Amino acid sequence: MKIIEAEELKNIANLWFKAFNEQNLDDLLSLYDESAQHYSPKLKIREPDTKGLIKGKNALRIWWKDCFERLPTLQYEVNKLTADSEQVFMEYTRKVMGEEDMKVGEVLEIKDGKIICSRVYHG
Repeated sequence: MKIIEAEELKNIANLWFKAFNEQNLDDLLSLYDESAQHYSPKLKIREPDTKGLIKGKNALRIWWKDCFERLPTLQYEVNKLTADSEQVFMEYTRKVMGEEDMKVGEVLEIKDGKIICSRVYHG
């Protein structure tokens, strides 16, 4: 197993923000492991059956495709990235035209250069 430096994880996070803000689904998904998991309070609200957790790239594709179609003005503004050799904690502001800005925290767990799990936290 390759040891990944904190700066490499921050680079992956920056690629994540770039892909998300460009709403480039293929680039976004390329950062994830095939069996990656994603937890989000928004998922729990919009799709209660998931209990907020989806698994696998196909589920991620469906979720974010719907998100991009519903929210074409969605943008994330990076506030701070904190990383170690296993994960990066991203603090950012969610911006959608016509909605109040929302502060968000998200953890990306990364193994062998791919995101294996992401967890979103917000108020």
